[in-house]
Amino acid sequence: MAEIIFHPDVYSEAQTAYDWYENQAFGLGDDFLRELEAAIQTVSELPETWPRFKGDYRRFLLSKFPYSVIYRDNKETIFVVAVMHNSRKPG
Repeated sequence: MAEIIFHPDVYSEAQTAYDWYENQAFGLGDDFLRELEAAIQTVSELPETWPRFKGDYRRFLLSKFPYSVIYRDNKETIFVVAVMHNSRKPG
């Protein structure tokens, strides 16, 4: 299995989403983090499964939340560059 490396901004993106969901309903932020962790685990097991997003990047869509995991795979490492809200402009 490839090593997973996270861009430093991924942590703040995930924290911002967690905080927003937790403010909507107690426990919803935890649900978001569980789905995000499951998505990253799935990506690590089958990185070439999801379609290309831009260039060499791929996009895994979360099923219950409007977020995507954006990553690049080079066989030895998976570089997660963003946890992106699907309705927001990238960057």
